[in-house]
Amino acid sequence: MADEHDIARYRRWYRKLLRFYSRPYRERFAEGMEQTFNDLCRERAEAGDGLVGFVLWMFAETSAGIIRENGRSIVMQNKSITHIALVTGLILLIPLFGNLFMGWNWPAFAFPFWGALLFGTGLTYELIARKGGTIAYRAAVGIACATGFVLVFINAAAGIIGDGPVNLMYLGVLAVGFVGALIARFEARGMALALFATAVAQMLVPVIALVIWKAGWQDLLIDPNSPHPPFDPGIAPVFGLNAVFVMLFVGSALLFRRASANRL
Repeated sequence: MADEHDIARYRRWYRKLLRFYSRPYRERFAEGMEQTFNDLCRERAEAGDGLVGFVLWMFAETSAGIIRENGRSIVMQNKSITHIALVTGLILLIPLFGNLFMGWNWPAFAFPFWGALLFGTGLTYELIARKGGTIAYRAAVGIACATGFVLVFINAAAGIIGDGPVNLMYLGVLAVGFVGALIARFEARGMALALFATAVAQMLVPVIALVIWKAGWQDLLIDPNSPHPPFDPGIAPVFGLNAVFVMLFVGSALLFRRASANRL
């Protein structure tokens, strides 16, 4: 009886894992894969063999298959990857020419860093946007990706709240959106909730930073050798800039909600 309960639970988990395959692949093979998994679990249970190790091995093998299949799908079906790479290269030509002819001082490591970030942002947009068939969904993905990119850019270039480690909290903001999107499996309704949660996290960052400042933990806000005061250039501008990001995330959430409503 315990084996039946365990097998049913493992099968539910396996069914959820199969959802990470692309829809065409899932519609073609998922049912058979799930039935095979269930049959193999039953055979091992009847033979008295342990299930946990087998299930972990099956999950690992299936996860590797998901990565391979999605990677193949990206290369074979998403021809825009070449376009993303070309656009990334063209954008990076701007600071390169600035270094060569205008006296800019971009360090060498900045080019691969920003190149990877630009390419990753464009690729993220392509992979997620194609999951929704409406203009509202694609616009929502575009706003979310662009806002995340600008958030990282400003923090890496100058820091929104001084120049101390407190700015690392903004990585937590992006993590909220990323994890929320995975939980929602990129469905419009769940994505709306994920972006609302991201907006709330964005709003909390300056509040937490202000509490840190008032508590006297200056080293978390600014580098000890920095000439800038905490909350440079001021409390109001910092909260104002964060409010802009909040509105952008909320705007993305509202577009996801509209995309969800259009599907009903």
